[in-house]
Amino acid sequence: MKVPANAYILECSEVPSLPDIEKTVYAALANPIESPSLEQMIKKRKPQTVAITISDITRPVPNRVFLPVILNILNRCGIRDSQIAIIVGTGMHRPSTAEEHCYLVGADIMSRVAVVDHHATDVATLKKVCDDPPVSVCRQFAEADFKIVTGYIEAHFMAGFSGGRKGVCPALVDLQTIRNFHGYGTLCSPYADTGNLQNNPCHEIALKVAHAVGVDFLFNVAINNKREIAGIFCGELNAAHLAGCKQVAAWTTAKTDGPYDLVITNGGGYPLDQTFYQTVKGMCTALPAIGEHTVLLQASACNEGLGSKEYANTILRYGHQWQKFLSDISDSRDFTVDQWQFQMQTRVISRIGIKNLWFVTDGIEANILEKLCLTPVYDKGNASTKLQQVVDRFVSDNPCARIAVIPEGPYTILK
Repeated sequence: MKVPANAYILECSEVPSLPDIEKTVYAALANPIESPSLEQMIKKRKPQTVAITISDITRPVPNRVFLPVILNILNRCGIRDSQIAIIVGTGMHRPSTAEEHCYLVGADIMSRVAVVDHHATDVATLKKVCDDPPVSVCRQFAEADFKIVTGYIEAHFMAGFSGGRKGVCPALVDLQTIRNFHGYGTLCSPYADTGNLQNNPCHEIALKVAHAVGVDFLFNVAINNKREIAGIFCGELNAAHLAGCKQVAAWTTAKTDGPYDLVITNGGGYPLDQTFYQTVKGMCTALPAIGEHTVLLQASACNEGLGSKEYANTILRYGHQWQKFLSDISDSRDFTVDQWQFQMQTRVISRIGIKNLWFVTDGIEANILEKLCLTPVYDKGNASTKLQQVVDRFVSDNPCARIAVIPEGPYTILK
């Protein structure tokens, strides 16, 4: 995509990937943050069962790079593959396919270790770990003798940053807990925002749940725009996560002097942009750069359509009546799975209106796009062609416009 030479590029820092990654992973596990090494802990605890949770297919976590090292250390300490389970933290996302399991961990690990999904609504697979408020989590994880949480740290539009405690909540919890974590009141807080942990109710709820379950060891990575590991933060749950958040903030924060007349962003690329549900993150990330008269132009693949059936039903049922949607969900008795993503989208709509939220995709049919709270771009050609055409037309109609581009979309923190 071509933009005027004077456009503002709100981009993250160029961060190199770590060299000799296998050696670096071993070194990190041997020298963790505020924790004994993984090997020391395993030898001391002598667990009979070990559970390792990983992110699902919506996150570009390079599991196949670091999981073999973790398994090798466990094996070296006398833990057999049959004593280990890898649990995919699906939260309320759709179940993984067998092919996705293989993609996530690799064929070799699939042949060695049990890989299973978490099921948030299957009571038989859950165990209560707290009564006030009631919290249930994946039983296999909760009952494991040693619990390892993996994942990666990025800016997150509700919880401040992903990673750390989010590998348990919402990844491994029941629907009731997710209802609390993503509830109307929680997301009404101005502190539930990108890059912020202080007084953030999403962060506080997730951290409390993770501590209630008990996490023995955290292994989080940060990745660069090539989806390669740029940093490793492992050790004690909170300390390692906070260290990672501080570093990721330094790498991914871009300064903005908005509002701009046109802000161009995206859904984050594969695998994040495969649904409209996940695409909303890119919209919300742009908020610090937009004012009431800004046009926000977003492109996203959406190859899997809108998202979950519940989410699709909600946004199609309300159509452009987003104020009625907010009014209805403000009553805690009225709760629908995935409503939180529509609620987050209304942060953008309430500022710029439906008219100024422009959207380009090849993955959603026109008759569906018409029912979403946005303005579809219908130029001829594929999404890339349409995107360029609408930018060119805007520049032609507004030659003095201030234009900003967010190349990394939802992976950026704007300040």
